[in-house]
Amino acid sequence: MKFFKYIFLAISFLCLTLLGFALFVQYIGWNGELYAPCPLCILQRVAYLGIAMSCLGAYFSNALRRFFHVLASTFSLFGLGVVFRHIWVIFHPTVSCGLDLLEVWINQWAIVRWFDWLLKADGLCSAPLPPIFGLTVPIWSLVWLTVLTTILLLTLVSSLNKKIKESGS
Repeated sequence: MKFFKYIFLAISFLCLTLLGFALFVQYIGWNGELYAPCPLCILQRVAYLGIAMSCLGAYFSNALRRFFHVLASTFSLFGLGVVFRHIWVIFHPTVSCGLDLLEVWINQWAIVRWFDWLLKADGLCSAPLPPIFGLTVPIWSLVWLTVLTTILLLTLVSSLNKKIKESGS
């Protein structure tokens, strides 16, 4: 369906825009504050990047569209899991994921050495940063990942139902 094809392109564009905004607040800042990404922020960036690339794959490949659709849905569910953990850490400030094994492990990935400007973790997950438009960054991520996951899962179920109806006819 052409409609689904354009949904993949829109989702990919949205994810890349959100990653661009994350880089903006990291390097330029928001209201005079730089937002250093923590390890959980980096894992959320990986999820957004995975969703974007999977949706681009689904947009450009008719033969592998369902595979890329499932992959994008998996990345979105992964991102939701990470953001729930991140919000939990914020509400439990005695627990931190900052300078610990997760940060060391993430920063040792080969891809981090190639794209350290995008994927290097050097912030604390429990650091109290000022909200952006009234919400903290993890809450914004929760909102967007919930929207993306809902769209991806609904379109996946819809396409599977269509395939079942076509094969049953």
